[in-house]
Amino acid sequence: MSTPTKMPACLYIVATPIGNMADMTPHAIETLKQVAIIACEDTRTSGKLLSHFGINTKADKVADVRNDEADALTDNDANKKGHNKLWAYHEHNSAIQTPKIIEMIQQGHSVALISDAGTPLVSDPGYQLVQAAHDAGVTVSPIVGASAAIAALSVAGLPSNRFSFIGFLNAKTHGRQKQLEALKSRTETLIFYEAPHRIIASLTDMAAVFGAEREATFCRELTKTFETVHKTTLAELIEFVKADDNQQRGEIVVVVAGAASVQDSDDISVHDQLLMRLLEDLSVKKAAALAADLTGVKKNALYQRLLELQA
Repeated sequence: MSTPTKMPACLYIVATPIGNMADMTPHAIETLKQVAIIACEDTRTSGKLLSHFGINTKADKVADVRNDEADALTDNDANKKGHNKLWAYHEHNSAIQTPKIIEMIQQGHSVALISDAGTPLVSDPGYQLVQAAHDAGVTVSPIVGASAAIAALSVAGLPSNRFSFIGFLNAKTHGRQKQLEALKSRTETLIFYEAPHRIIASLTDMAAVFGAEREATFCRELTKTFETVHKTTLAELIEFVKADDNQQRGEIVVVVAGAASVQDSDDISVHDQLLMRLLEDLSVKKAAALAADLTGVKKNALYQRLLELQA
């Protein structure tokens, strides 16, 4: 058996760029250079990343021999060519690879976990490996960097003191609508990932369940050449995406404002006189926006109250 790596035997959770390669940190590069094994979703995608930064993927023999056993079961051709320290780790082979990786760390070899882009475990595989590491008493250390969810939240222009990461919604209409109904009354900002071919359907369901005037920020291809950050209402966002086929391509994050809080609801009736006066000269939408500026109450809550006052 080969001599354990000089780097501390540990599971390193390494963030990689979500688009712009310049976002790769020196700490991440150095870690990936030194570890004995790099566990990744797709060896081809990660191979391009490592090549870009001049990170050698040749491994010591012990790492390669251990993974030969897994290759026979996962059909990972990339790992069959020479001594490659890239190990495929994804939802389909995690049950096989997890104990092998933990054993390698226990034998003194350092391991890094990366995803195709961004921070591992954020809507990516890896939970089982980290859980197993903790159960085995193996140290887990984060090498921080890019995350599409946090990047989107930072530019969304929506409250960021409380938020929930929802990730991908159900691909089926009924299941997606059921999920959204369960989220309808949540008052914190909500962060969603969505696939390009489902984005219009998902936005349509959000508008139907949350309300057409719920604020949302559409973030696409963050840090890349054709980056989009567009803040508006869900109703207007649907039209924005429908009008431009380019907005139906690439990596998409949708950040949606939370529902009006109980405090907002309690405050609304105090402003009924103001709302009724604004309705004399303005549309419901414009009246809600102006009242929100004047009172500090959420526009969504005021919009709903205006609809009630009109009824």
